Amino acid sequence: MIKFGADVLIAQDPVWKTQRIALVTNVAATTNQYQQVTTALLAAGFNLVKLFSPEHGFDAKGADGAKMENSTDAVSLLPVVSLYGDHLAPTSADLADIDIVLFDIPDIGVRFYTYLWTLTYVMESCTAYGKPLVILDRPNPISGNLQLCEGPMLDEQHFSSFIGRWSIPLRHSCTLGELALFFNASKNIKTDLKIIPCENWDRNSFQPDWGIDFIPTSPAIRGFSAAMLYPGLGLLEATNISEGRGTGMPFQIAAAPWMKEDVTKELDEHITIENIKVIPTEGNYAGIECTGIYFKLNQYEGFKSVQHGMLLLKLIKDQYPEHFKWSIYPTNVNPTGAGHLGKLLGIQESEKIFELPLQAFKSQLTEVCSVASWKKQMVPFLLYH
Repeated sequence: MIKFGADVLIAQDPVWKTQRIALVTNVAATTNQYQQVTTALLAAGFNLVKLFSPEHGFDAKGADGAKMENSTDAVSLLPVVSLYGDHLAPTSADLADIDIVLFDIPDIGVRFYTYLWTLTYVMESCTAYGKPLVILDRPNPISGNLQLCEGPMLDEQHFSSFIGRWSIPLRHSCTLGELALFFNASKNIKTDLKIIPCENWDRNSFQPDWGIDFIPTSPAIRGFSAAMLYPGLGLLEATNISEGRGTGMPFQIAAAPWMKEDVTKELDEHITIENIKVIPTEGNYAGIECTGIYFKLNQYEGFKSVQHGMLLLKLIKDQYPEHFKWSIYPTNVNPTGAGHLGKLLGIQESEKIFELPLQAFKSQLTEVCSVASWKKQMVPFLLYH
């Protein structure tokens, strides 16, 4: 059975566990026996004195992009400092009474999922204020197979943001521990960094292969299928198409009141399409009946989720030119919501790609999603083989 970094650390019983520890986490972080990591560490005698939480808050239920306030964990009664509120990085005052920082947040392997970037701010603060950082690593649920990486690579000179600070592929096929090692070296952060690797993970495996249930990592990523589709369907946020928030199928559908016909004949053979009607409870079409498409994954090993999402947008845009629009997407870190597609894809003139004729678009799609150099870049930092 897979052991998460937290399981491995508890078994190690380190001598520093009586020091004053801050844990960056949320309730989605559990042991392989489904015990919340906060509870498990306290039960094992770790001297947790403070918690930090990412986007969506400690309870992982906060609305997408909504500012999260400081709070108290109702179970442990520990204070929770929000790193998605007034500040994104722990301050000097936040860390003044801390000896060591632990980080354990389940990720889903996608560049615009913000937990990775919270980690980078934590790394920088630990360096600035002289605190060691221990990352309790976890497998990548959509696999660590570097052949399945998909671009685009982020153009950080023009598109660095909290949904993509630095240049990595959109689907990166790494763990947060591996990326922390990469950034610590490539960005010269110089954090006093230790990774506790997970055990018994084959990086070619997917979450259903682990024998452990998927714990929802945020309100809209409720299961493995949503995580697999998210690298592509996340792009719907930059349009006036519903991605399924406010329905029972977030990031598994595309829907709008004006969608009537099947646009999907050219889509990936790894999925089955079903026509649906939904009435979202949030988003642009809250309370309005929408017609749409539900995507069922039949096989995930070869599924190219970014290409699927980009092609879907192109087909809908071409079929409904009078209705389709690019949209803003306001969040706590981008209050105007401007330039959202560019921030998601990480490339210049991203909207222009979708103006190309279909065959030229497909050629461009293959090119922008290719990240052949990424595997070579990451080899020195890989913890699993």
